Order: sequence, then C-alpha cells, then structure tokens
Amino acid sequence: MSRSERSPLLLAGLLAAAGTAHFAAPRVFDAIVPRGLPGTPRTWTYASGAAELALAAGIALPRTRPVAANVAAAFFVGVFPANVKMAVDWRHRPAPLKSAAYGRLPLQLPLVLWARGVARGAGRRS
Repeated sequence: MSRSERSPLLLAGLLAAAGTAHFAAPRVFDAIVPRGLPGTPRTWTYASGAAELALAAGIALPRTRPVAANVAAAFFVGVFPANVKMAVDWRHRPAPLKSAAYGRLPLQLPLVLWARGVARGAGRRS
C-alpha cells in the first residue's frame, strides 16, 4: 500500500479514534465546549463525536472520500475555538498539561492541510 493510499486511512483512523473518545470520555470534551454555544456541552460533545465518526467512514470509502475530506477540513477549522478554550482554561495547570493544551493549537493547520490533500488526491483518482 503506497503512502498516498495509506494517508486517507490514517486520517479516517484518527477521526474514528477521536470520535470514539467523545463517547468513551465525554467529560473531557464537555469542558472545552465554548460557553456561548446553545444547548448543553454534552450535546456538543456527542454531536462532534458523531460527526468525527461519520467523517471517518466517509473518508474510508473511496466514493465519498473527496467530499468527506473537504468537510473534515472545515470541521478542523470549526473545532479550533474549543482548542483555544482548552489552552486558556489550562494555562495554570502543570507544565505537561499546559504544553499539551498549547500544542494542540498549531496542530489544527496540518490537520486542515492533510484533509485538503486527501480530498485533492481522491479527486485525481476518481
């Protein structure tokens, strides 16, 4: 399996793992839901987990990969405010936790670019 064939499956696996984590440990995700959103944090936690699982499935299937990967790129942009909230909330935590929270911020850009690359690659092969 070539790198270009592996990349979409790795992205799908990452999304599936993240989506599963939203259901397995929802309290962690509840805490980073921005307060201005309507509804309860748990609703947003489960909705974003379900979205990640759906995106994982869409990226895993070659037929839906281009659209799902583009939506994943938008999703990664959309969840950035939660990562900012986490960094702000964790600024007084011990150094390893604070570093993890701050480290998530610059990781969003590579995730967006990865998803866009998967979408472009899938579009060329279909």
